[in-house]
Amino acid sequence: MSDSRIESGVGGGPSTALTRAELENHWLPFTDNKTFKDDPRLVARGEGVYLWNQRGEKLLDGSAGLFTTALGHCRPEITEAVSAQLGELDYIPSFLRSHPRSFEAANLLARMLPAPINHVFFCNSGSESVDTAMKIVIQYHLARGQAQRNVFVTRDRAYHGVNLGGTALSGIARNRQAFGSLVPGIVHMRDTWDADQCFSRGQPARGGLDLADDLLRAVRTHGPDRIAACFVEPIAGSTGVLIPPLGYLERIREICDDYGILLVFDEVITGFGRTGAAFGADSFGVTPDIMTMAKALTNGAQPMGAVGVRDDIYAAVVDAGPGDAVEFAHGYTFSAHPAACAAAIATLGIYEREKIFERSGEMSEYFLDSVFALQNLPAVADIRGYGMLAGFDVAAQGTPGLRGMRLQRALFDAGLHIKTTGDAAILAPPLIVEKSQIDAMCEILRDVLKSI
Repeated sequence: MSDSRIESGVGGGPSTALTRAELENHWLPFTDNKTFKDDPRLVARGEGVYLWNQRGEKLLDGSAGLFTTALGHCRPEITEAVSAQLGELDYIPSFLRSHPRSFEAANLLARMLPAPINHVFFCNSGSESVDTAMKIVIQYHLARGQAQRNVFVTRDRAYHGVNLGGTALSGIARNRQAFGSLVPGIVHMRDTWDADQCFSRGQPARGGLDLADDLLRAVRTHGPDRIAACFVEPIAGSTGVLIPPLGYLERIREICDDYGILLVFDEVITGFGRTGAAFGADSFGVTPDIMTMAKALTNGAQPMGAVGVRDDIYAAVVDAGPGDAVEFAHGYTFSAHPAACAAAIATLGIYEREKIFERSGEMSEYFLDSVFALQNLPAVADIRGYGMLAGFDVAAQGTPGLRGMRLQRALFDAGLHIKTTGDAAILAPPLIVEKSQIDAMCEILRDVLKSI
């Protein structure tokens, strides 16, 4: 691209023309920066299920931002709550003090969590929530006199964020290969994708117990008193939506109970209605000991993450500390930021008042019907889906991932924003989506998939 100017104003609002040189200072995350800056795809405005690019062209948001914006973009109730909070109290740390909104947000969130998960630690992202959970696990076992429990079990193709602990836990090779092991004592189980069960809608019927027994094999290899925790996404989201087979999560829970292993569900993507219930734990009927959350906690309006823990885990860590001393030496400058708490309170309130989780469950059948109708296209190698979350693979052409990258660019240009990971594409629209909007998304998908 030349040094011509890129318009970024929309709908008569302020316009900032950017040259190629003016794009250079921003190093974008998870992006092919050279290609992007030669042909940028910018979003200048959002409202409801729609986005507008820098030329004022309208797009459907097929990934709810990045699984963040379940209630649609720019909800007035959330915007006004954040604005009002910033005018009243813009910042106070949560170290040795806090503010009333932090407790209100924790109480509202705890009310949604499966019992006995009633204590909440706030941070700023899903990545931070995962690393926070790892530290809680370590300190819990230390408090109980089991400091030898320092091995973490996770899965191939897992995604647990990008901080040091989460990167070590992750099983997506591209996210790890440049950084080495980072954290010792990480064991990976097999992922749950099965080539013999392609185009399975909902939970695949076979293989769950055998796959779950990878955890038992880890116990036997490392010793029954060495495993600290098993980290599992109820649905492996970022890798392309891998649904757990029948019996899989139940067996994982059983093995954890048998050997004193803490079960951690990473609900950063699956939380807040994405599976047709409040959390994946509710949809699958399996309760973990710890849950990590972020993204739709604030509808994406403010950065925020959270870790929910069982009451006895909180008590073990807090009661083990000496009087008048910090019990858990961990936290972030912006933990429970007032504006983030205001956004969370507004968001959680809308989920309850508008029965968004119930709506998600009711819309799921139509959504999955529409996505699975794409399975006859030659480019589509597999489709998976559960709740309001679906993934499909495009058959690789040449270098793995290249076709998927071309797909997401072509979809954006055709009016649909979605996430791709390699040759897997992920559809997760805002939970307020209407049937006509699902139809429009799938029509764009069909046309573009035919063209590639």
